[in-house]
Amino acid sequence: MSRLFPTAVAAALMALPAQADTESVATQRPVAEVMDRLEAAVADAGATVFARVDHAKGASDAGMEMADSQVLIFGNPKLGSQPMQQDIRAGLYLPMKMLVYRDGDQTQILWQEPEDMFDDLDLDDDAPYLDKMEQALRGFATAAAGD
Repeated sequence: MSRLFPTAVAAALMALPAQADTESVATQRPVAEVMDRLEAAVADAGATVFARVDHAKGASDAGMEMADSQVLIFGNPKLGSQPMQQDIRAGLYLPMKMLVYRDGDQTQILWQEPEDMFDDLDLDDDAPYLDKMEQALRGFATAAAGD
């Protein structure tokens, strides 16, 4: 028991930064509807939708159960190329992704904050494109939630 407690505390402390790196918006709408609305908001903003990944279907196809969850992968080179010009390794985190998943009686729209996503790279923390990316992601989530 005495060894388990420090390990549990260490694990909890390591998990804290990961939580701080994400933002979310909740809605009562079903995942599929939220994804349709998210995809439309992204396309209406002039970004390219590269893929829509249905994790729950993949799990089902593998004989496993999972709550309804999908990821939208999208980008806009006018915005995404800017961090890559400063540090090509930003391409590891791009294009952008947003996860939509069912959590109990709500659907969550989750994304990683761009400033935190690029934290280990040689980028200017005050670069204007970081705020633009965050505003776009929040706007997409708000439009998709539609509440």
